Amino acid sequence: MTDPAVDAARPPTGPAPRGLDLDRLAAHLAAHRPELAGPLSARLIAGGKSNLTYLLRAGDREVVLRRPPLGHVLATAHDMAREHRVISALAPTGVPVPQALLLCADESVIGAPFYLMAKVDGEVYRRRAQTDALTADQRRDLALAMMDTLATLHRVEPAEVGLADFGRPDGYLARQVRRWAGQLDRSRSRPLPGIDELRDALAGSVPEGANAGRIVHGDYRLDNLLTTVDPVAVRAVLDWEMATLGDPLADLGLLLTYWDVLGDSEHAEGNPVADGIGPRAGFPTGAELIDRYAGRSDVDVGPLHWHVALGCFKLAVICEGIHYRHTLGQTLGEGFDRIGEMVAPLVAHGLHAVREK
Repeated sequence: MTDPAVDAARPPTGPAPRGLDLDRLAAHLAAHRPELAGPLSARLIAGGKSNLTYLLRAGDREVVLRRPPLGHVLATAHDMAREHRVISALAPTGVPVPQALLLCADESVIGAPFYLMAKVDGEVYRRRAQTDALTADQRRDLALAMMDTLATLHRVEPAEVGLADFGRPDGYLARQVRRWAGQLDRSRSRPLPGIDELRDALAGSVPEGANAGRIVHGDYRLDNLLTTVDPVAVRAVLDWEMATLGDPLADLGLLLTYWDVLGDSEHAEGNPVADGIGPRAGFPTGAELIDRYAGRSDVDVGPLHWHVALGCFKLAVICEGIHYRHTLGQTLGEGFDRIGEMVAPLVAHGLHAVREK
């Protein structure tokens, strides 16, 4: 299987990968970013189970292009303008983000909206083969740096960076349940025992959301970070497609779902959404991560059972959507044939978590 870190580091070569029209793109860049004009080459960067990410070479310069997935696009989940806006707004803050270079809403250029951002050097840790090469201290420091960066994000005042209207904080958690229930209805292609029960249990027990109004990443996890380990640092937070204003506990609940639920699953090894993370891979426990976050944040971190259950429901729906796109031949990259395995354990854990007091 291709190592995503090596794949991202290699220069793009050969014909255009699916999802790009290099001739039209070159013409667009000549008009709007002339420093990138000239012959282009591109490579799909491995990883990314939703929006597609390409390494683009224009002359001696490399940049990164993001576009929605092929085919079955879930409503509002792949908004290029939102991604571009949030990384532009966060650029002057302490949250590390790539430099935004260009937004194109004209679908005639490559067949979908897209944006360009600067390439940031660093490693994306998403495979056990990668994290096994780290020392115990590096794994611990990397996990703690991940939490420090999340606390920094949640401390940003949206109005101060021009994001006061980036979302509707009131009722955020209830809307999350409704939104992912709607996405589920658009992605069903097989029986999914228990998932409707989980949806109804979440909808009937939504907490008040006392922390609402913060910038929420929406899919914060280790392999959405570009990092270094010598020294340990987070160089950039990636994949902002689900960012909004809402309750930061949703980010914590989802992170724990990745870390303690998927990372500890018997299906984790070799699975592209679960391999290489969590205590099974030698990292600190989820409880240690939350303690670190709480010590560096002004967010009231209370019981997270409901938010973990929401994370399980959300990831189950996402995995089912990816599984559905894979059955239609609309996924690019490796490992998508195993994504569907994660839905049942996510639903089971979500049902257990939502019943906890």
